[in-house]
Amino acid sequence: MRIAFYAPMKPVDHPVPSGDRRIARLFVDTLTAAGHEVQVASRFRSLDITGDSGRQARIAHIGQRIAERLVRRYKTQPHTSIPQLWFTYHLYHKAPDWIGPRVCRLLDIPYVIAEASFSPSKADGPWCLGATQSACALSRANGVLSLNPRDIECLQPHLAKTARQLLIAPFLKPLPTVPAREDCRRQAVTDYGLDSKAPWLICTAMMRTGDKLASYQILADTLPHLADLPWQLLVVGDGEESDRVRNLFSDIEPSRIRYAGRQSLESLSRLLAASDLFIWPAVNEAFGMAILEAQLSGLPVIAGYTDGVAAIVDHGVTGLLCPTGQAGSLANAARQLLTDGTARKRMGHHASEKALRIHSFSSATQQIKAFIAEVVGACH
Repeated sequence: MRIAFYAPMKPVDHPVPSGDRRIARLFVDTLTAAGHEVQVASRFRSLDITGDSGRQARIAHIGQRIAERLVRRYKTQPHTSIPQLWFTYHLYHKAPDWIGPRVCRLLDIPYVIAEASFSPSKADGPWCLGATQSACALSRANGVLSLNPRDIECLQPHLAKTARQLLIAPFLKPLPTVPAREDCRRQAVTDYGLDSKAPWLICTAMMRTGDKLASYQILADTLPHLADLPWQLLVVGDGEESDRVRNLFSDIEPSRIRYAGRQSLESLSRLLAASDLFIWPAVNEAFGMAILEAQLSGLPVIAGYTDGVAAIVDHGVTGLLCPTGQAGSLANAARQLLTDGTARKRMGHHASEKALRIHSFSSATQQIKAFIAEVVGACH
């Protein structure tokens, strides 16, 4: 099947890496692996982060013009190249889909949305136009696919009775094969001057304003509670707020913190394999691809609680979850695992097993393939 793919928040080829871009690419990969021909329909970003109603109106106008131009172009192409289904990834009030619903209506093709969210509190606020359009898009959807269970309840009032729904676990492709843990650890000692005898904490996150910076702040507030224990923290990530992030940790003993910057997936896999414990406050985290990578690498996770994070971290089995924003609770959980190597290894084993069993790319591909077939079948 020919599928037109669109990500209104950030296109799949955007130069700045992020979890959102990665998930968009994973959806393209699953659709391709399921045997579909996927084409990026548009790279137009409908994102407005400021709540500027004038900007949103301009975005709406441009999006509608793009939709009409796409339809005109499609209708001049051979029938065998026209999309048979439209797939939009991640629409919400700040990044609504102004293109997909219009194209699907004019071409009479099914409309599928993945990772939609709707916040009723935004319906009358500065993003009311985007919220209204998101509700409209949901009402036109033939299928809605979700990774985060917390989104489902707020979507229900806007869906047609005939719309198909699917909730699947967040998923990853297998991580690159890396050398044995001991070899990865020796290399990390050489590269970053880490103490091979101390437990290594690791976190992976972009350094940007908003929730990421808030999480870094909580992490910096957490670590002084652990000053009596031996540990080192490896910070993987970069971004426009890198100086501010480093400043947050400036009062902590310099030998405790190592900055690895942005890493390739292979290099990150080596660092995860060498580490002992993944820690991240996860402020407003949908679920966290970095958390899933850590578990797939066999690391227990200490994280702040959100519904999405709780969907991938099994508290007491694959890691420990703490009340969001509480540095003391995060420190207590970290202390528990820093002082109990047996528990760390047990949870790390369970984390890897669960990630391979539930969060696999192949399982997601089969579920999405069946879901697309169900949606298409219901439309004929």
